[in-house]
Amino acid sequence: MTVDRDGVALVARAVPLDLVDRLCAALEEAPQATRVRTRAGLTYGRRNVLEVPEVAALVETPAFRALVEPTLGPGAFAVRGLLFDKQARANWRVPWHQDLVIAVRERRDVPGFVNWSKKAGVLHVQPPVAVLEGMLAVRLHLDEAGPDTGPLRVLPGSHAHGRLAPDEVRAWAERVEPWTCVTPRGGAALMRPLLLHASGLASRPGRRRVLHIECASKPLPGGLEWRARREAPGGA
Repeated sequence: MTVDRDGVALVARAVPLDLVDRLCAALEEAPQATRVRTRAGLTYGRRNVLEVPEVAALVETPAFRALVEPTLGPGAFAVRGLLFDKQARANWRVPWHQDLVIAVRERRDVPGFVNWSKKAGVLHVQPPVAVLEGMLAVRLHLDEAGPDTGPLRVLPGSHAHGRLAPDEVRAWAERVEPWTCVTPRGGAALMRPLLLHASGLASRPGRRRVLHIECASKPLPGGLEWRARREAPGGA
């Protein structure tokens, strides 16, 4: 698997396990404001996790930079952070889709930026395809993602065909054999946002926590600003 050819690459040992332990503890204690998805009394998803100090520190580490820079270059920076926490009482499936929105500081009417929305108090917008093509998501696994945990599934190569209409998504799903991204604890999946991806229900009890951090390497046009830009010392 390669990011350029397939739209995804797996790294078995992305960060040390003691760092994973610290991230898990920090996210459990994070402010209530980040806990925006609940089911059966459980928090199963968080937004804005780059505001958690330990997550902000993660994106400045050599280990994280080593995941991002081969694709985006030394000027790369993190722009949005999410946490997905699939567990026995908060279990779900996600259909085939592309990640098509970014988070920004304030609304400006810039050509090509459409479908404005607000999620957990943060402005989101669908940017031109060129912006999405210049991004990379790092999905850091805080728990093992085995075949029975509802892991990420992808349709390799679909990232190279721009924004896909619903009938095109169905055609890809019918024509292409999906890959299942089985990843150990402390491993990562590096994924282009335009890659078609999905996940199914977990079939065994337990947790499958994924820290999803989106990165870019260029400023936005027309005075728009990435909402949560985080970069390493010396980064552009």
